[in-house]
Amino acid sequence: MGIESFGYTYMQIQNLNFSDAIAFISAIACIAGLLLLSGANSAEVNELEEAEQNLLQMSFTYWLLYCICLGLQKITLPDWEVLLMSLKLTAALSYFLTFACILCLPLHRFAVRQVEE
Repeated sequence: MGIESFGYTYMQIQNLNFSDAIAFISAIACIAGLLLLSGANSAEVNELEEAEQNLLQMSFTYWLLYCICLGLQKITLPDWEVLLMSLKLTAALSYFLTFACILCLPLHRFAVRQVEE
């Protein structure tokens, strides 16, 4: 006799669709990007290259957090409405922080070029 025969399930996973598969692949790509960035540390890195590397690391990290929150939202637990709301807020915040980091990277490069000239 399984748990389902009693009419109560501890955890259910909702139907996964194409966008969930893309988010999963994106999470794996973020992990690979973070590993590549951590392996690219050289001895002589100036401040400007370090700032660019930090912006890239932050954007990969925030996007990974977004993908994790999306995946966790697909798991439904009984009486966890507060957790679901906090997952949604965390996903929204990490999405906007990813956007901000990606927007700051070209702005930073533009500012560096103006300082050099």
